[in-house]
Amino acid sequence: MGYNETIGKEAEKMLEYVETGTTDCADGTMEIPASAYTDPAYFAREMSEIFMKLPLLAALTAEMPNPGDYKAMDLMGKPILITRKTDGSVAAMLNVCTHRGMILKPEGHGNAKRLSCPYHGWTFLNDGKLLGVADPQKFGPVCKEERNLTTLPVVEAGGVIWVCLTPGMEIDIEAHLGGMLDDLNSYKLDEWHYCGSRRIHGANWKIAYDGYLEGYHFAAAHPETIHPRTFSNIMHFTALGPHMRVGYPQVRIKEALGALPRESWGSHENEGFDFVRTIFPNVSIFFAPEITQVAQLIPGPTPDKNTTNLLFIRRAPPKDAEDAAGIEGMMDWLSEVVDREDYGVGLQVQRGMESGAIKTVLFGQNERGNQYFHRTIDYMLSDDPAKTMPDL
Repeated sequence: MGYNETIGKEAEKMLEYVETGTTDCADGTMEIPASAYTDPAYFAREMSEIFMKLPLLAALTAEMPNPGDYKAMDLMGKPILITRKTDGSVAAMLNVCTHRGMILKPEGHGNAKRLSCPYHGWTFLNDGKLLGVADPQKFGPVCKEERNLTTLPVVEAGGVIWVCLTPGMEIDIEAHLGGMLDDLNSYKLDEWHYCGSRRIHGANWKIAYDGYLEGYHFAAAHPETIHPRTFSNIMHFTALGPHMRVGYPQVRIKEALGALPRESWGSHENEGFDFVRTIFPNVSIFFAPEITQVAQLIPGPTPDKNTTNLLFIRRAPPKDAEDAAGIEGMMDWLSEVVDREDYGVGLQVQRGMESGAIKTVLFGQNERGNQYFHRTIDYMLSDDPAKTMPDL
């Protein structure tokens, strides 16, 4: 089955749910310990077994499309630097001078073929190789090969630059992304325009991720923003390895799809239905008609906190000043909705979890995506070699 045909089948299923007043459901409810959101030891295991080993979104191709471009950021408490080399490939390294440990580049984007340490002036090529020691005659002998920057595994695929935070590990991005790579490739994100970013702060990373996986909360939490456009508590779930494509029918789905030939439904996302794509463990993507929002969840530094970078891209750069202002306004609005109506709720959920009022969290049959997410975490943390990846 082709990609558009697959999306068309999912649109057809969403229309069926709307017409019958039903939704995609699991076989039963599911409970997990509330301590999964609060326990420091459990959080430490998640960090070491999941976030330090899996490929993480570090940047979008659109953020640094040209040779010499770089992005410096903090990821999981580690200062990292991603660069675009002369040949167009990417490199990733710890953003730390190998002389005295100085941070080389402040957080943000730039373009540089060489990296100069602001402390003592040691210089590096943008692939991490030590180029020169300041005043070498006075400093003394240095084995340059031993003082190159610490490199990290990195690969570019699907319009995204993926980094593993453990030096020396191999990244098999095709195996990790599976069918989600086909999904990303269908959009050709590497050809899109980077608009900018916003940063918000929230509760435990799983509380934030849980919110992307269900529309059960739309009516109560988004009565004036999302709910007027989208049905509450009607969803369709597709698992792509540990990742998911979650479908949300719009209130006008009958009208929108009814005006289109059935064979074309798969090529008309946002016309009657939308998707949120989640990439385990820390990415959510929403392709809106006006602009695309990529949420990069960064847990910590403690179990009750996360920092989320909202990265915004669209197919074409702004046409003029008015268009650019409209893009800025859309980024502000989307980030404010997520911050106020999702992360604001999440912070209150965190307080509730830490109060001890409940011992377990209950996920309903309708919260099928959440159930799958938490079973996936259990699988990732399991020491049982016979345990297999769960089914949706």
